[in-house]
Amino acid sequence: MNLLKLMNKKSVFILLMALPFLGLAQQKQTKVLRVLLAAEIDPRTNRLMELALNQATEDSVDYVVIEMDTYGGALTDADEIRTMVLDFEKPVYVYINKDAASAGALISIACDSIYMAKAASIGAATVVTSDGAAAPDKYQSYMRSIMRSTAEANGRDPRIAEAMVDETLEFDSITQAGKVLTFSTSEAIKNGYCEAQVSSIDEIMERSGVTDYELIDFKLNATDKIIALFLNPFISGILILIIIGGIYFELQTPGVGFPIIAATLYFVPYYLNGLAENWEIIMFFIGVLLIAAEIFVIPGFGVAGVAGIVFTLGALILVMVNNDNLDFSFVELDSLLIASVTAIIGIMGSIVLMFFGGARLSQSKVFNRVALGTSMDRSAGYTSSFMKEPMVGKTGEAHTILRPSGKVLIDGDVFDAFTRGNYIDKGARIVVISDEGTSLKVKEVE
Repeated sequence: MNLLKLMNKKSVFILLMALPFLGLAQQKQTKVLRVLLAAEIDPRTNRLMELALNQATEDSVDYVVIEMDTYGGALTDADEIRTMVLDFEKPVYVYINKDAASAGALISIACDSIYMAKAASIGAATVVTSDGAAAPDKYQSYMRSIMRSTAEANGRDPRIAEAMVDETLEFDSITQAGKVLTFSTSEAIKNGYCEAQVSSIDEIMERSGVTDYELIDFKLNATDKIIALFLNPFISGILILIIIGGIYFELQTPGVGFPIIAATLYFVPYYLNGLAENWEIIMFFIGVLLIAAEIFVIPGFGVAGVAGIVFTLGALILVMVNNDNLDFSFVELDSLLIASVTAIIGIMGSIVLMFFGGARLSQSKVFNRVALGTSMDRSAGYTSSFMKEPMVGKTGEAHTILRPSGKVLIDGDVFDAFTRGNYIDKGARIVVISDEGTSLKVKEVE
């Protein structure tokens, strides 16, 4: 009996000690992270979603809500976002505020719950090329496959998901042959592709049984905002100008490093966003090396110079467009045109800078701070000689014929020598007039 009373006392004591912690647990507020996906699906939105889900993990959020309004985009990036959403451990909801077409439909189906606003739509996931025509069947087949598997993973009818891609499918009066499937809000609800029509995230969370929550809007940090700034075509054009113009000034004054800094600022943001591939960056530096070889090693202007220009310009353009190993099937014509114009304008600007600004820049105070402006003249006492002792004024004889270079014999030693252009016969008397460098400059004694 005493043991039972003691146990009861201990139980009461433990309960009293635990009450504050139970209260804290009850007071813990639900965290909801909202991610705005209202642009074309491409490497930039891919990175946006990756950063958002990483933040959701770090901040231990309870729900992620993607607010979507997109007409689609790159299939490869949509597939990567789909995989990230499926693998995320916490619930991911999508709120289709207006449109979830093509790649947007794929991402939406990957979410745990789909909510749609009034007059919203989801579907039309046929893969198209840059000119709007249907892509070859190998792409359609892949899209049908991942749409089916994604729908199955979240308990949705895979046939409906496939009909959003394949216009030949027809079943249950849901879709007609010859038209890809697109659902309105009410149709999506009727066929299990939308939980409910809502007008705000408050309604979504209320339907999930969450009334007290903290809504966190995902925003890029300062570093990512700077990276996004450098992806602007205008900024890219300025950097291209600095890269090409910097190469020219680097040849004039080695060691300044302008082109290296500009190239880093140009390529790194595109690389981090998945646009610049390793081979494209290597292609750029190969182009620069070919141009340098044409200038310093190979005389004239030939294959190396032309190839260097093509490689350099091509790499600068390719990093700006989402090509798949030179496959431009899904690269929009506008994107390719903007990239080409940006690179060409940047190069033309650098040419203008070289012709009209080169002389002024070389005489500016800023240039003098970073460049070595002091010339080492002989009058100031600067000389360069590999001789062990002064040789100027010494006499000897031509050991070989000098035409105009050859060998001379002075004090029993043989030296390389050259004249000012005239020939000197073997055995003729000579006198040294300069000993700079590795050879003696001589003339014939009259």
